[in-house]
Amino acid sequence: MKELVGSCERCGKEIFCLDGFLNGVHKDGRVLCFECEEDEEQKSS
Repeated sequence: MKELVGSCERCGKEIFCLDGFLNGVHKDGRVLCFECEEDEEQKSS
């Protein structure tokens, strides 16, 4: 099953729930794609 959850708050990429697994990150009340979350982690290090 593929269900649209929302869009990445940084880049706007659509984020889906795929068979119960989010293909992004829910962090501090925000939804980010994996690429943007990784970029934020690198900048904060």
